[in-house]
Order: sequence, then structure tokens, then C-alpha cells
Amino acid sequence: MAMNSTGACPASSTGADVAPAVALFHSLSDPTRLAIVQRLAGGEVRVADLVRELGLAQSTVSAHVACLRDCGLVVGRPQGRQMFYALARPELMDLLASAETLLAATGSAVALCPTYGAGTQAAVEETEEVGR
Repeated sequence: MAMNSTGACPASSTGADVAPAVALFHSLSDPTRLAIVQRLAGGEVRVADLVRELGLAQSTVSAHVACLRDCGLVVGRPQGRQMFYALARPELMDLLASAETLLAATGSAVALCPTYGAGTQAAVEETEEVGR
């Protein structure tokens, strides 16, 4: 998603131009994947550690880590019979920091969004899924 020199999106943007950004943000839109990325921002970790910390099934965590790996956001480093996962790009930490800054600036506007906010049925179901 290229910006012009004034920082605005060019008028000629098409849906194809934003497809990579859509895929990136979609990969981070799942609460479990976002929790994994936030945890990996603190350093590499094994799936077993994520299972314990997130309280989710190993198969669930493995599937989400695989998704993040397939998106190029996470890399694995084998050590013996174990695999340690880490963020593939330090820029992802910048993106997370920018998102937190934006959320702080918008206050409750995002949480009150009628489509994706905390009170929507989809948000409630996603929150319940993470807690399982």
C-alpha cells in the first residue's frame, strides 16, 4: 500500500494494490494470533510455552503459529527436538507499537465500532474462543 510524497494514498489505488496490506492485517486480526505475536515481541518461544501461557490446546496454537509462519511473520529455529519461534521482522514490533499509539489516541472509538467493536457478537465469540 504505497503512499505518495504527501503521505496520502494515491488516487489511482485499486483493490489489488491493497491486497498485501489486507492479508497482513487479516493475519493479525485473530485474537489468538495477535496474542502470539505480542508474546513473540518479548523473544523466542516454543509452542509448549505458548500453550501454557495462553491456556489453549496445542493443536490450536500450532495452527495459529503455522498461519503466522506461512504469512512470513514468524520464523522457527530448531534446537535439538524443539522448535523456537520468533518474529521474522523487527518492523512488526513497530507496527504493534503504532497500533497501540493509534488505539490510545482514538480512545474508545474502536471498541465502540458497531461492526468490529467489543460489543459485537463476533467480538464476543472471538474473546470467548481465546479464553478456552
